[in-house]
Amino acid sequence: MNDALSARRAAILEQVREYAQLSLAAREFERGESSVPVSGKVLDGEDLAALVDASLDGWLTAGRFTTEFQDTLAQYVGTRSASFVNSGSSANLCALSALTSPKLGKRALQPGDEVVTVAAGFPTTLNPIIQNGLKPVFVDVEIGTYDAIGDQLREAIGPRTRAIMMAHTLGNPFDLDLVTQLCKDNGLWLVEDSCDALGSTYRGRRTGSFGDTATVSFYPAHHITTGEGGVVFSKHPLVTRQVESFRDWGRDCYCETGKDNTCDKRFGWQLGDLPAGYDHKYTYSHIGYNLKGTDMQAALGLSQLTKLDGFVARRKENFAHLYERFSQVEGLILPEATEGSDPAWFGFPITLADDLAVNREDLMRFLDAHHVGTRLIFAGNLLRQPAYRGIEHRVVTDLRNSDTVMNRSFWLGVYPGLTKDMLDYAADAVTHFVEGRDGSF
Repeated sequence: MNDALSARRAAILEQVREYAQLSLAAREFERGESSVPVSGKVLDGEDLAALVDASLDGWLTAGRFTTEFQDTLAQYVGTRSASFVNSGSSANLCALSALTSPKLGKRALQPGDEVVTVAAGFPTTLNPIIQNGLKPVFVDVEIGTYDAIGDQLREAIGPRTRAIMMAHTLGNPFDLDLVTQLCKDNGLWLVEDSCDALGSTYRGRRTGSFGDTATVSFYPAHHITTGEGGVVFSKHPLVTRQVESFRDWGRDCYCETGKDNTCDKRFGWQLGDLPAGYDHKYTYSHIGYNLKGTDMQAALGLSQLTKLDGFVARRKENFAHLYERFSQVEGLILPEATEGSDPAWFGFPITLADDLAVNREDLMRFLDAHHVGTRLIFAGNLLRQPAYRGIEHRVVTDLRNSDTVMNRSFWLGVYPGLTKDMLDYAADAVTHFVEGRDGSF
């Protein structure tokens, strides 16, 4: 780039930063008038400048920002590789689909193999199991941690069980000592859905570094954002190749976007029933998709990563503040961190005790009317959802706690954009309704 273009580019980016300082300025919170969102993105001038900087390249698809973002993420989490995709859900699909590849030999997952998961989860943790012709085995969760019950995990392992795929619910790591030992003892794959848990740690190691594959989401509600976006982490180069094949149309070629002949024998392959020398760039070893992210998304992610530690610290502070506010309110079952973990909480989950004469939907309507955002703990009991009626599955025992989550649980936001005044207002609103106080709020 010549000096004149470089100077013009720098001037444009400085103007973007100045614009952002005005457009992103925080508004004063007014109780009863302003909203308390359950989640949201936190952007600054550097974030918007990164987006514009990448767009000025004119490359648009995966490029130099994507390569740097993947490398930086892998280093942050502490795993070998990161493959950028267009969403956390796509990440889950690629992370599990990769393990069905015939290129993995005898360890490849086969139709009918079992994958252990939790019933109280998010649909796109379960969907790849079904979409790949595998059989989900459901276990229940603990109220408080909202992660899998250990004894049920042990009981779930059967002769056809080949993998465990679960999420760290709302950023709270599941028992990774137990899960990794079960995988080791039984020759299972571990797919670690860390979409809500970027920055969480278990015994000092970051989540996303434990699984054979692992995933993160960068949807605006999450710990950092690329708008839409996600990533698959992998420890094994062979597995990474399959992840990226499923992401990149299912092709056998592993050249990066815009590159040709990385293998130095583009016209020297003979695969399947294709003629010898068939162009490797158009040879497909899997039934794949186009799930790539863009360089503009990756540029935003790189900027957001520089702020991640601060975001995580703020989430923990906000969580602690709500915990203190609710600790004296009778009838609320408060969240618990899994032993040995330090969660970067995605939200503050609450379960209404059975003996508390409060209807959750009435409470949520009250909070909504007073501009306090709430969310359910995802799908509740997934097997109660219309999409999963009639699927082939196995249940270890009853799913009573998942039903409780479905009927009595919800969560409040702790994201970094929330102030103490917002958190206090939300806590006051919940307490007012739960305690049945007289008068208007």
